[in-house]
Amino acid sequence: MASVRRRTWKTASGEAKAAWVVDYTDSRGDRQRKHYLSKKAADAFRIQIEGQMQAGIYRPNADKVTVKEVCESFLEHCTGRNERDERMTRKTLVVYNGHVSNHILHSDHGLGSSKLSHLTARSVGDFRDRLRSAGVTVPTTRKILATLHSALAYAISQDLVATNAAHGTRVIGPRDEGSKKIIPPSKIDVGAMLSGADEDFRIALTFAASTGVRAGEQWAARWRDVDLESGQLHIVRRVDAYREEGAPKSAAGVRTVPISRQLTAMLKAWKLKSKFKAPEDLIFPNDEGNHISHDNLVKRRFGPLFDSLEIAHRADPTRYPSPPRRFNWHALRHFAISSWIEAGCAPKTVQTFAGHASLQVTMDRYGHLFPHEDHKKAMDQIAKGLFT
Repeated sequence: MASVRRRTWKTASGEAKAAWVVDYTDSRGDRQRKHYLSKKAADAFRIQIEGQMQAGIYRPNADKVTVKEVCESFLEHCTGRNERDERMTRKTLVVYNGHVSNHILHSDHGLGSSKLSHLTARSVGDFRDRLRSAGVTVPTTRKILATLHSALAYAISQDLVATNAAHGTRVIGPRDEGSKKIIPPSKIDVGAMLSGADEDFRIALTFAASTGVRAGEQWAARWRDVDLESGQLHIVRRVDAYREEGAPKSAAGVRTVPISRQLTAMLKAWKLKSKFKAPEDLIFPNDEGNHISHDNLVKRRFGPLFDSLEIAHRADPTRYPSPPRRFNWHALRHFAISSWIEAGCAPKTVQTFAGHASLQVTMDRYGHLFPHEDHKKAMDQIAKGLFT
């Protein structure tokens, strides 16, 4: 247990000094001392430290290490994981660095100078409020807090702190947040894109709109990943913005997606035409056989395709129909998933093909697209009771 005593001494110049000392032995058997100017402060610390030791959450270095030091150590740890290829992509590392340097350690609204022992749910909540007051959006604030949570989880693994003060911190969004459901592109709009694309680009668009794979998964797919005889696509990897390959987004991302006879025929013709057709070659490589840059493809081919369709319509509206409403590449994934639902696939099947981590993710995003005949029957029964 801890004890409080008054200590007096004289400095080298003969000046009398006094302080209240808290003496205690930590969980490792080491003697610790803390000095306070008042007995009230010393007693408060004694009560706090005794409670922590009794609960088994006391860590002797929590009062010495700052959030800045923890974050620096965490980033160094992540860098090592990236170099060792231990499920840490360069993109994630760049995001972590940005969150730490631009926000968590920010001189105005950050937490860098805070000691771990002073970090509480309230102080993290105050940090969240400062972020929002500084104009940081709700989604970005959530991501910053997730990075802080990861850094503190690392601190726990290093025995620097016992609890994660960022755990459970909520960022409240707009009142209607969560009510917005995904609206996929229409068949007419996707069809217009396919009709307006050149032959090579049409295959890439059809692949995305049929398989529902994420862009990084599509550009990482190799010929050995597709079985053109049985019509199956195996998703086992993805490539990031730095053209570095890694595992899919989650364990559920490793999956097998059936492909149609039409797409199979297109891929067979594409393989015969391609310079890169070995099992290890990419299905959709750049001119050198390496990974496509998704950003460049969107800027140079996907976006301009909308422009060309608009120009053609303005030049000859009778010959060329109205151009499709603009959508991003990821909307092709939404289109594929909505097509599976329209075809009658069960929710669990849709989850599996989409590579969602849970059925809840599938239903939160696409639940409104599933037909509910039972709902109509229920409404008819209610109406019958009211009006008859």
